[in-house]
Amino acid sequence: MTETALQEERKLVVHARHQAADGVVALDLRDPSGGELPAWTPGAHIDLVLAGDLVRQYSLCGDPADRTTWRIAVLREPDGRGGSAYVHDELHPGTAILTRGPRNHFPLQPAPRYLFIAGGIGITPILPMITAVADSGWKLVYGGRTAASMAFAGDLRAAHGDRVLLRPQDEHGLLDLDALLAETTPDTLVYCCGPAPLLEAIEQRCADRGALHVERFTPKEAADPVRTESFEIELAVTGRTLTVPPGQSILEVVESAGVQILSSCREGTCGTCETTVLAGTVDHRDSLLTLDEQAANDTMFVCVSRATCPKLVLEL
Repeated sequence: MTETALQEERKLVVHARHQAADGVVALDLRDPSGGELPAWTPGAHIDLVLAGDLVRQYSLCGDPADRTTWRIAVLREPDGRGGSAYVHDELHPGTAILTRGPRNHFPLQPAPRYLFIAGGIGITPILPMITAVADSGWKLVYGGRTAASMAFAGDLRAAHGDRVLLRPQDEHGLLDLDALLAETTPDTLVYCCGPAPLLEAIEQRCADRGALHVERFTPKEAADPVRTESFEIELAVTGRTLTVPPGQSILEVVESAGVQILSSCREGTCGTCETTVLAGTVDHRDSLLTLDEQAANDTMFVCVSRATCPKLVLEL
């Protein structure tokens, strides 16, 4: 594991916990010695190392100016893989927890105007964005199953009034994306986070806009790999060359060779395993990079992405 990777791990303690909505708990994490935490920007997330190899990513939803506290909010997923249940059942004030990060693959870009669209717990990365652009032209449309399930909804409406449009599904149905987008001007950036059906719907409607930014909690469906045969990867730091067969990921091959690399989700959504590409062309299969970032061909997520050529040279 690299020195940088080791430096970004830190053990924090749960300082405070409260119920943010039905099924949603908010946690404030602090350094047990009272020290400052690393700076972060709106859209950033951290990893929680919960138990053994159980690692989950949660967006930071507090105030970036507060260097003493990292706040996250976690929805309990009854049919999840155990991460949210662990947070709800095991993390209480005084509990120590190992963290990694922060990292940001959903950064807030400058713009004259913004339209924020949140679905359910997708409100979390958008909260600090709203604070950052408070003096700009912006609007938030926030949907959820019920009003009681929508974390921070009351605080948002109290602080920002008509700029916040609350649309619980049991009262208003699905969000009218066509009407919302019809009201935007060409210089408006659209930021959206929420469940997969919402993101797919907004991506279809914004295909020609070039001003959409989304964050996914689950991976989007990937097409078949471009290259179906094996390919080689050259590890530029060590000088080793390894073969990646069709049935294994680059990450699995590198780990089997004894090369340590930080990873977490293993499905192309968290960005932990981002690796610099020095040569070769990539079959990008992640749910993070924009089309422009993919075209730059200078980085990849080795848990899911592959090669379109016989050999990649990676900064490993």
